[in-house]
Amino acid sequence: MRKVVSMELLGARRVKLFRPIMEREVKKLVESISAGGTAAPVNMSRMFVSLGTTVTSCVAFGKARKDDHQVELLLPLIDQIMETLGGFSLVDLFPSSKLVGLLTGAHSSLRKVHAAVDVILEAIISDHAARRSTSSSATNSKKDGDGEDVVDVLLSIKENNDLGIPFTNEEIKALILQIFLGGTDTWTVAVEWAMSELMKNPWVMKKAQEEVRQVFNSKEKMDQLPYLQLVVKETFRLHPPGPLLVPRESRETVEIDGYQIPATTKVIINAWAIGRDPQHWTEPETFHPERFLDSSVDFKGMDFQLIPFGAGRRACPGIHYGISIINIVLANLLYHFDWELPDGITHQDFDMSEKFGVEVTRKNDLLLVPVPYIPHHPE
Repeated sequence: MRKVVSMELLGARRVKLFRPIMEREVKKLVESISAGGTAAPVNMSRMFVSLGTTVTSCVAFGKARKDDHQVELLLPLIDQIMETLGGFSLVDLFPSSKLVGLLTGAHSSLRKVHAAVDVILEAIISDHAARRSTSSSATNSKKDGDGEDVVDVLLSIKENNDLGIPFTNEEIKALILQIFLGGTDTWTVAVEWAMSELMKNPWVMKKAQEEVRQVFNSKEKMDQLPYLQLVVKETFRLHPPGPLLVPRESRETVEIDGYQIPATTKVIINAWAIGRDPQHWTEPETFHPERFLDSSVDFKGMDFQLIPFGAGRRACPGIHYGISIINIVLANLLYHFDWELPDGITHQDFDMSEKFGVEVTRKNDLLLVPVPYIPHHPE
């Protein structure tokens, strides 16, 4: 299943096809911010969440939340699942105890949410299959040049038996759910922290904006933003969206830093702590993108001092998708607006407190004042 996600759904080729959706929705975000004026702070945290669910809905189903009743019903259920995963429950301490699960109601709650999600996803899949079976399916499944959505791709794999193994609606539903759980909050949290660090460090903001505006005004490719890439790297170092990576199991007894880890032990890797380890990073608590200027260290799983997406075969398969949308959002926000903090707040006392869960988010919503940027074109 991971191969399907990494190769067919969220690989570099497929993400390139999804790029028009990302650019279209980010353009709408910019227009929405501009329409609000500059009188009051904008809750960027809520805007990022809304953008995330919209982009993921369009990529997965070909429709935004507001355009489809089934998607509208699905998203609150996804939120419930995320809250359950991120919260604390006695069931986590006593997973084998049926009594604890019964007394806390955790098992019953999860079963109800799962049943509701299953019904909605089955209906969405059936709708896609019905459209594909009509003579105009090829036209209907490609809207505004966006190409096939995720459900179309998965149904095509099922119909053509591309995997050579049984591939049913159950696998399709599991993959869709995986994309929503891992493909929405992950990058929205990263964008939120990147903007937070840029506000906390205005000299970094100034340098990043100058680069973005030079590239945009000269009509160069947005890929040519090396300093912005350093900002993204440094954001992932200090604020990995998922602080604890997918658990591993030791195959044999091993000693790590003086601790003996027995075979078959479940090991949870703290990517948040690794990114702040003073053995690998100078001034680890300081946001300093320039530290990567003459460094080959990257976050794609080959350098173990920076593994926000994990490493090896269990690394996050959506890395291309996440990086693509993060770059588009940040570049557009930095180009179209100058950003100020609400009245009475300076960058020195700007709150950067964290809230821990499945993702490490800001404790308080990110409130910023946008000032539209008017480019100067010399005569």
